[in-house]
Amino acid sequence: MFSNIGASGLILILIIALVVFGPKKLPEIGRAFGQTLKEFKKSARDLSEDIVEEEKKPQIK
Repeated sequence: MFSNIGASGLILILIIALVVFGPKKLPEIGRAFGQTLKEFKKSARDLSEDIVEEEKKPQIK
């Protein structure tokens, strides 16, 4: 998805974010994004574990 963004494009995006949100809000936004990503990964891992457990159960007919 973001394979065409190089270092200069990433720097440009960070500068725009800094201007739009300001230096005080940027760490808070990054922290919130990190926590959201962590929760998403945890939920995806739990879901995949549930699917594996369901596949291991014997099928009752």
